[in-house]
Amino acid sequence: MANTENKDGPEPSRGGMISRLWHRLSTPARSIALGTLLVGGFVLGVLFWGGFNWSMELTNTEQFCISCHEMKENVFAEYQGTVHYANSSGVRASCPDCHVPKEWIHKVIRKIYASNELYHHLLGSVSTKDKFNAKRLKLASNEWRRMKGTDSRECRNCHKFDYMDYASQEPRASKTHQDALTSGKTCIDCHRGIAHTLPPKATETYEKLVESIDKNNTRVLSDYLDKIRKPDSQPQTAKANPN
Repeated sequence: MANTENKDGPEPSRGGMISRLWHRLSTPARSIALGTLLVGGFVLGVLFWGGFNWSMELTNTEQFCISCHEMKENVFAEYQGTVHYANSSGVRASCPDCHVPKEWIHKVIRKIYASNELYHHLLGSVSTKDKFNAKRLKLASNEWRRMKGTDSRECRNCHKFDYMDYASQEPRASKTHQDALTSGKTCIDCHRGIAHTLPPKATETYEKLVESIDKNNTRVLSDYLDKIRKPDSQPQTAKANPN
């Protein structure tokens, strides 16, 4: 019989090779001091964190926002004719000032949601003016819902009821702002379309949106209270009498 034995010796198992490779990668060499590893890890961590924040800030500029023609030719063109773009004080509120939170956690969450916008940009969902206008009400509703849910957080970076000098405002504006303060209203309740063209049926849609938000909040509160009451409302099971 022919000798079929492998003269080079048995082949190492694939699992064994992967295990040894992982062991070498995960176990520092004895010649490397612990301090060197710590310093190296710290430097790599700083570089990673710096790169991450750099990319965050890079995507948090007006130039990045209008790098897509959908934004530049539609909402940015509208915004250029508003008081937020040019005014007597020379203070400009750019795209990220109104649409991106300043707090880090909220900013990261907003960036994650914004990945959906990149997806639709690649799909070409709003690649023309007609397509954009067809979705304008839906796009506006998404932003109204976000701003209503955050109590117009980005607006309040510049405008706060507590900081207003009502005596220096026009009588109508002064009364409206004071009524809004006492009734718990938020900026977006009145100032929709302040920087962009309102879609048809904007007011009707917003009222329905607020109604659905209120109903959902009421349901969530009711469910929470039911969970709290449930342990107290369950009857005690009588213990069996051994006699």
